[in-house]
Amino acid sequence: MAGGITDTGELYSPYVGLVYMFNLIVGTGALTMPKAFATAGWLVSLVLLMFLGFMSYMTTTFVVEAMAAANAQLRWKRMEKRKDDEDEDSSSGVSDSDVLLQDGYERAETRPILSLQRRGSANIFEITERVEMGQMASMFFNKVGVNLFYFCIIIYLYGDLAIYAAAVPVSLMQVTCSVTGNHSCSVGDGTKYNDTDKCWGPIRRIDAYRLYLAAFTLLLGPFTFFNVQKTKYLQIMTSLMRWIAFILMIILALIRISRGQAEGHPSMAQLSGIRNLFGVCVYSFMCQHSLPSLITPISKKKHVSKLVLLDYILILAFYSLLSFTAIYCFRNDTLMDMYTLNFTDCDIVSVPFIRYFLGLFPVFTISTNFPIIAVTLRNNWKTLFHREGGTYPWVVDRIVFPAITLVPPVLVAFCTHDLESLVGITGAYAGNGIQYLIPAFLAYCSRKDTQLVFGSGTVNKHLSPFRHSFWIVFVLVWGFSCFVFVTANIVLSESKL
Repeated sequence: MAGGITDTGELYSPYVGLVYMFNLIVGTGALTMPKAFATAGWLVSLVLLMFLGFMSYMTTTFVVEAMAAANAQLRWKRMEKRKDDEDEDSSSGVSDSDVLLQDGYERAETRPILSLQRRGSANIFEITERVEMGQMASMFFNKVGVNLFYFCIIIYLYGDLAIYAAAVPVSLMQVTCSVTGNHSCSVGDGTKYNDTDKCWGPIRRIDAYRLYLAAFTLLLGPFTFFNVQKTKYLQIMTSLMRWIAFILMIILALIRISRGQAEGHPSMAQLSGIRNLFGVCVYSFMCQHSLPSLITPISKKKHVSKLVLLDYILILAFYSLLSFTAIYCFRNDTLMDMYTLNFTDCDIVSVPFIRYFLGLFPVFTISTNFPIIAVTLRNNWKTLFHREGGTYPWVVDRIVFPAITLVPPVLVAFCTHDLESLVGITGAYAGNGIQYLIPAFLAYCSRKDTQLVFGSGTVNKHLSPFRHSFWIVFVLVWGFSCFVFVTANIVLSESKL
């Protein structure tokens, strides 16, 4: 996330890129969506899901456009530097382009680079180099904007880690307490257990949760202090497990509904559940921060916007199918925060292997992602405080930054394991900024810089289909309105308690 341009990696076809994006978006957030659907009502949930999917697609095209503009400016910078190096052999004068290069794209009035247009501007916006969002923020935003960007991404990653740190112990607690306790096979049967209920002998459920949290922290926490890389085979394994788990849950719910065993009677609308549903949906459509890694290696990007649209349509259909089968299969009060736990009941699934596979599914997939997110957050902290030419003392670099990365999310997970609220708050605040506000500002600033550097007649070949300035204003108004709505909803909800 932080830092400069990284290696593009091995190229792949547009359809492989479509699959990668699908796998990235359909993650942990989807497991909390069924309960959010049931809480808000099926009609409100469907309308909001479709609208937020559309908004996410729009801001995705904004990020792709900004990536193309960043590539163009980097390519222009190299071409002009090469030209200046050639001119130095015959002249020692300082040109206008030298001033631009030294000042880092100063936004003062300057002439369009006509020489670049003559050299062939058709391919100047080709996305061939991976420019992360942090790099784009440094190119197009001022200092305040860059700091706000890193603040937003850091808060989002903290929320991610807190969700992961809570989801694994919750799943382990639910499964193992049902196996070893006096309520074997009853996790998903709708029976409500308090944190103070017994798990194993004198050990309460909350104690078991915190023991698992401590073990999770001790096993995976040390990776925060080192560098880890996500291997290709790890991606394949976790993606395969994710697909098997989601397909199994949909099929099992459909079988139960077809046999007339469905117990769900969802309401059409419950306004009190919109806040959490909003956060869950934003979190579940999140991919903007990883688009440079996904889009850049695609070999042919001519129809990338259409492929992204197809991806969003498929994801929308998938989320709808998963959530509707869930809310009609299970009663509202029996749906678990982590939907996989509804399938650990013997009456729902008679095969023990499938019960344990679904119950422990979050443990396998989330545990592999936790170190990656932690290292990403640690690196963003380093980049935020980094000064040109400066280095960190060993203690700060190897101890302080990893510690401030690991400790806060573990403390949050220690205090609460309410996954629906954690996902809702993370998505509603930090996710709102990353998915709506930052892409809109990137599109606006990149268009402004493109016209300034290349002239008003230059057209970005990856310009968003939502090219009218109205859409940028609409996204910004929507994003800020969501902040106000969610905050007011939280305040009003707390005042009623």
